[in-house]
Amino acid sequence: MQFEVLAKCHTTRARVSRMRLAHGVTMLPTFMPVATQAAIKGLTPQQVEALGVNLILNNTYHLNLRPGIEVLKEAGGAHKFQGWNHNLLTDSGGFQLVSLSKFTKITEEGALFASPFDGEPTMLTPEESISIQHAIGADIIMQLDDVVPSLTVGPRVEEAMWRTVRWLDRCINFHQKSGRDDVQNLFAIVQGGLEPDLRDKCLDEMITRKDRVAGYAIGGLSGGEEKDIFWRVIKQCADSLPEDRPRYSMGIGFAEDLLVCVALGVDMADCVFPTRTARFGVALTRNGPLNLRLGKHATDMRPIEEGCPCPTCSSGTTRALLNHTATLETAAAHAITQHNLVFQARVMGGAREAIMSGTFPQYLKDFFSNYFGDAGYPGWCVNALKSVGVDLLEGRPDTKVIPGDGAKWEYSDAA
Repeated sequence: MQFEVLAKCHTTRARVSRMRLAHGVTMLPTFMPVATQAAIKGLTPQQVEALGVNLILNNTYHLNLRPGIEVLKEAGGAHKFQGWNHNLLTDSGGFQLVSLSKFTKITEEGALFASPFDGEPTMLTPEESISIQHAIGADIIMQLDDVVPSLTVGPRVEEAMWRTVRWLDRCINFHQKSGRDDVQNLFAIVQGGLEPDLRDKCLDEMITRKDRVAGYAIGGLSGGEEKDIFWRVIKQCADSLPEDRPRYSMGIGFAEDLLVCVALGVDMADCVFPTRTARFGVALTRNGPLNLRLGKHATDMRPIEEGCPCPTCSSGTTRALLNHTATLETAAAHAITQHNLVFQARVMGGAREAIMSGTFPQYLKDFFSNYFGDAGYPGWCVNALKSVGVDLLEGRPDTKVIPGDGAKWEYSDAA
């Protein structure tokens, strides 16, 4: 990996970087669509490439179960298997310790899974996770971490944090002995739950291993914790992590979350949100999400978003047609998925351009004004951005501040 910081925001901790990997250059900050099973649901690799995406995520745990490592080896790795010629990141399988917890037993050796398909037991050790990721051939591979639900408290959080550190050492040792560390880049994952002292301890341990890892991820969030706690953990980690390594916030997908994380110093994020929500008929726009299933869109002959360059909008596909077909025809899911991925790319691309031109604080103010409008700003976003010098309420004395996560959704035709 070659990682170079090209520009920094003069106010926030946002930055633009160039990350060169074996399958090309990815400009940061960026959003990574999730192709869990070696496919972005509903799209071909050629369609994803045409949207301007050049870094996606596969899941180690799921690909190990199906199609299995032997098939991937026979194919020559996951790039060739799925027909993807650009950069690829693999999650280690650690998140499945939470999402499939009823099938899992954690020991110091590793995680013993019962397959959700046939009940067959599988032991996923740190070494096995890296071995699987070697077979997959991803450009960025993640350490196996001991993940606990975000809201967990008590001794289990500290136990998981220290085990994550020990498992990192095992991942590093196996990876370096394999001779693959010149083509596949290992990232460490910072754990510690919502407890600042544990996060600090984990950060200290991870940073001492800086010369043996290519980048860092912030894990253990986006699991139902309060957003006012979420951003403080992100800031704590981003403030401490080395300047010359990429910083990846795992499981982040809402537009407001992405921009706050970028302002706090995060370079990369991933989430199933834009593709999953598309399959429910929800399109993402700069004026907030559109629930295209609502009756108010049934006679609307406008595209999802005027001026959007995605294939759906630029071809003239109307909101009315999507209202007619959303959740009923797969073509609608494909069309909205393409739009949503372009929306995410435009949000992050706009951030990069604004950082380079020195206008990122104004970009944030304009985005939040358009996105939330008169609905009011989420209080946590106001607090988070104020911590890095951006006052969203400046010049807007009448803007409401909404407690809680403040997410904006269309729930009814009256919305």
